[in-house]
Amino acid sequence: MPRRTIGLLVTGALALALAACAQPAEVSTEPPHGWAAAAPAEPVDPVVEYAEARLADMSVRERAASVLLIHVPGTDPATLRDRVASSGVAGVILMGDNTADSVATTRALTAGLATDSGLPPLSAIDQEGGIVARLPDPGPSARALAGLPVDDTRTAFADRARLVADAGVDINFGIVADVTGDPTSFLAPRVFGGDTDAVSARVAAAVEGEQGIVLSTLKHFPGHGGAPGDSHRLIPQSAMSLAKWRTDEAPPFEAGIAAGAELVMMGHLRYTAVDDAPASLSPAWYGILRDELEFEGVAVTDDLSMLQASGESDLVDPVSNGVTALEAGADLLLYVGPIDTGAFAARVAQEVERGSLPLSRLDDAALRVLELRRAESASDAPYVRCRDVCALAAS
Repeated sequence: MPRRTIGLLVTGALALALAACAQPAEVSTEPPHGWAAAAPAEPVDPVVEYAEARLADMSVRERAASVLLIHVPGTDPATLRDRVASSGVAGVILMGDNTADSVATTRALTAGLATDSGLPPLSAIDQEGGIVARLPDPGPSARALAGLPVDDTRTAFADRARLVADAGVDINFGIVADVTGDPTSFLAPRVFGGDTDAVSARVAAAVEGEQGIVLSTLKHFPGHGGAPGDSHRLIPQSAMSLAKWRTDEAPPFEAGIAAGAELVMMGHLRYTAVDDAPASLSPAWYGILRDELEFEGVAVTDDLSMLQASGESDLVDPVSNGVTALEAGADLLLYVGPIDTGAFAARVAQEVERGSLPLSRLDDAALRVLELRRAESASDAPYVRCRDVCALAAS
């Protein structure tokens, strides 16, 4: 081949190569390239991190016990502390026999409750004001606040929250989000009235008043006012459609959730258009609470002992009722009446082994409760698994 032809070919190839180099290269930064820029790490929530570490170190029975909130009668701090510590429950609800209508007596109980500063047990109380109060409370009831400006509700519940906090109590089961204008209802003295919008505004204000002082609870979901009757004696029932529930009963709960309520209490109420089961035992209602109302906090049952008081034959076993509530979606199971915590934990472990209760459901509930407890702790020390430390020391 002539030298000139070779030269032209070389020159052309070089030009093509240079042109190709001039084009911007498309370089993927996706894995598996080790040199790719790493995505910024998500910040770690220390409360969640601690709770997850504790959960990982708990047996199934321990996890089961950790979702119970029980009542221990009396005013002896040692009795209360020992029962909580030995059973591994989440904490206690304080009733009149515990508080003796005294802030000082209640404070003595709660001050000695914790045996682990990193994960203190929860304490809860029904301090609505008016006819439902376990501590001396001069503040206005919900009925009185219904006729006053909304700001008065915010002030009243801030004062009420300080009263509860002064007694050393973490959770107030005190915000009634039910709607009823029926003056003959047992709820009448306890609600903010019968107008849905007015009740919603006051529920939100009550939550805002309690924020940063105690943990707020909205009750009784999906709305006791829409299901007449006293749930302490029977299972109130309503044929209300879901569409009507959304306009008449749901808004106060939506307002309270938007305001930051940490807990919602599930009522023993049948809305048969949605489910024949009481809401406290109904996967459908827990689903509505989570998916429609977008509640991410702790779903606590109303006192499960009340189900037994209904006299319905399939609700006579307190352990079975608790397991059913847990399966349905409850996180925290409230028992004012007696409950054998060991039998409950054993039954849950059995249901998990059988596969009828997914371990993920138990873990979801236990983790929410652990996070709530850790958030109430003054400690920021990380959780250390004792058996690892002990094994290292012994080697």
